[in-house]
Amino acid sequence: MSTRRSFLATSGVSALAAQRAIGANDRIRIGIIGPGARGQEILKDALAVPNVELVYATDIYTARIREVQAIVPGVKTALDYRRMLDEKDIDAVLIATPQHLHCEHFTATLNANKHCYQEKTMAFTVDHAKRMRAVRLAHPKLTVQIGHQSCSFGQVADATKFLSGNKLGKITMINANMYRNSAHDKPQWSRPVKPDMTPENILWKSFLGESPDKPFDANRYINWRFFWEYSGGNVYENLCHQLSFWYKVMGLKIPSAVTMRGGIYLWKDGREVPDTMNVTMEHPEEILFSWNSGFGNDQLGSNEAVLGTDGTVFKDGRSVRLIPQKVNKPDFAEQVGTTPSKNGAHMQNFFDCIRSGQETNCPFDVGFRVSIACRMAVDSYLKGRTLKWDAVKEEIVG
Repeated sequence: MSTRRSFLATSGVSALAAQRAIGANDRIRIGIIGPGARGQEILKDALAVPNVELVYATDIYTARIREVQAIVPGVKTALDYRRMLDEKDIDAVLIATPQHLHCEHFTATLNANKHCYQEKTMAFTVDHAKRMRAVRLAHPKLTVQIGHQSCSFGQVADATKFLSGNKLGKITMINANMYRNSAHDKPQWSRPVKPDMTPENILWKSFLGESPDKPFDANRYINWRFFWEYSGGNVYENLCHQLSFWYKVMGLKIPSAVTMRGGIYLWKDGREVPDTMNVTMEHPEEILFSWNSGFGNDQLGSNEAVLGTDGTVFKDGRSVRLIPQKVNKPDFAEQVGTTPSKNGAHMQNFFDCIRSGQETNCPFDVGFRVSIACRMAVDSYLKGRTLKWDAVKEEIVG
């Protein structure tokens, strides 16, 4: 991985120039690392923001280069992201690469003195999280937004209001669900291997990053979410989103202990990550976060309930509600949140904060805490036992 010194030495960009004040009417020039399926979604969100222009795109797969050129004709492109980071006229970078590469791309982007939108889950391992934090602290003036989009939903304001003034009494648990289903012949996340996915069209070594060296394997490339070396499975895909909302609203600390169980009960297609799982997280605030998830039935949907002695805050994809516990609050009326959510609000917030210098809706610290919690869950599953967090040494133990 390239070091801070090498990036600053080769970029030809001074920190002062790269961190220039961007006025309300100035165009923000962006680049993207990884314009794949998710990358193209966030790119379109970015381009919908006024005065934002894509000037450079990089991907290790030639087909992705052609796809992004179709979205923005004339955009500069490269297979090596470092060529883009050398460019003087880029203010911010969007990163939407596989999870095991986040640390490499995030630290390189900040060391090149560019603002960063980092897709979730922010960090793949505890070591990556610490390395990313060190670079973040070295560049405090740069804007960082972590891609937990619910942190920009209107539900944040409503949930914050419902939780204020001790309305729920003593909170002891957050119960969360995340269920999906799909046709029998369409396993979750499965993508076809295309004929052009060859060593000539994919920079395999760049894909591997710091992971163990392996011969070229197109299936591992396109279906990276199946494999522990590159993915945290559904914990890193969806639990992270549900955690981030409440970590932001309630300020919960990293769990003191985490247990994860489950297995591959549905699809025997070579994947390593489970399709059915349960995670329990014991938080130092004496709150148990329990998450149940599966890909074989969507009846229970995706939702969370914050459970207190005097009431419940229930959130799903449509609304957030405050529901009284009549045993303790017989005269307490149910309330429904009314703050609207706007499409693209999370990306809009990123660019607004670049201009204003204010903290983003999902700052680095939220991403850090979520990353550690998710890593604890995955490691618990892999080791088959409960793991604990040593907050002094900042290590997973057990």
